[in-house]
Amino acid sequence: MDTSVVIVCAGNSTRMGGVNKILLPLGDRLVIGVTMLAFERCESVREIVIVAREADIPAIKAEAEAAGISKLRACTTGGATRQESVINGVKQISKDTKLVAVHDGARPLVKPEHIEKVIKDASVFGGATLGVPVKDTIKTVDGGLIVDTPPRKMLYITQTPQIFKRDLYFEGIDFALEHGLDFTDDCQLVEAIGGKVAMTVGDYTNIKITTPEDIKLAEVLLNC
Repeated sequence: MDTSVVIVCAGNSTRMGGVNKILLPLGDRLVIGVTMLAFERCESVREIVIVAREADIPAIKAEAEAAGISKLRACTTGGATRQESVINGVKQISKDTKLVAVHDGARPLVKPEHIEKVIKDASVFGGATLGVPVKDTIKTVDGGLIVDTPPRKMLYITQTPQIFKRDLYFEGIDFALEHGLDFTDDCQLVEAIGGKVAMTVGDYTNIKITTPEDIKLAEVLLNC
């Protein structure tokens, strides 16, 4: 019970045609309800903080109650960027928590056992993220021409949660704010100050719902 989770879902869902993906039905729950349940079921998680658009907070709280979420500590509003939204959420966590986890609200299919693996790795290395090896050959392109082919065995698709020791993560936030940096990935905060981040291998079902097709795929994967 030493991990505080910040679930970020304050985006504008432009690729969903303006429909808020986290409030779409998924199985017997809403997307955000399925996401919260994954962390609710983790013994190492002590509390959950939701970062969302102000207009969505009442629906999120209602879904949490309907889903029997007991670890929801607070709901707060997002900022102009993802980094600002995460910082707003981090401000709500308990002062004595040891690890800070950041997760995309639109990744409802993350497995509790994988969350626990990332927590364990973060406690050893200082930071860890869930991810999977890339399946395709990746090319580096400049001006429409291929300039490099990175070794596939070294490339991973980065997912969430991304989990860090509290002091290390706060140091990364301070560094970013001091230097006017705005990262789209929380690992970058720790990488920027020379911290180590482990890649914890999960699976390919931990998809991020971004388009209408994704919600259909999530329904299939949920029932597998």
